[in-house]
Amino acid sequence: MAVRRQLDSRFVRLDSNDYDDPDREELLIRELYREFGGPLLRQVRKTTGNDLQWAEDVVQETLVRAWRNSAKLTWEPHLLWAWLLTVARRIVIDGRRRRGVRPREVEAPEEDSLAVPDGADRTLAAIVVADALRNLSAQHREVIEETYLRDRTVSQAAEVLGIPPGTVKSRLFYALRALRTALKERGVAS
Repeated sequence: MAVRRQLDSRFVRLDSNDYDDPDREELLIRELYREFGGPLLRQVRKTTGNDLQWAEDVVQETLVRAWRNSAKLTWEPHLLWAWLLTVARRIVIDGRRRRGVRPREVEAPEEDSLAVPDGADRTLAAIVVADALRNLSAQHREVIEETYLRDRTVSQAAEVLGIPPGTVKSRLFYALRALRTALKERGVAS
């Protein structure tokens, strides 16, 4: 037969006069895969970042290239192994370069899952805060309204409300604490 396996040196020897024999080619690819497929896959997985699918593709492409170049190869195990590793490394490098040039492919999101900026979150937050403000005492609510909602300083709020600035600060502290508690109860604040 054109392809013989030598048990002691684990390599495939080809007779030069049988390069067009289809049975020889099929046996050659089987023998290559059996002898070098597993070890080559282990080596390639290291270079592909342990990506099994990519590593299997690289091994397959490497063995196909060995089959295509079978007439040119030296079929001694250490030379063949070196050739296979070199080809596999180059395939991985080409793959990395290709991935670096192209944007990463992702599936198109479903229409329902796309977020559309429509202000609904802001409106909902305003409703929840307004509801929490209604639960505060009138004194606390008017201090928050003057300082935060009407953007007045403590002195200006004290003048409008007719109370001392120290009282505004004190009411504001307790009002914010009560508001934070009310928002926590509604699951809004942490």
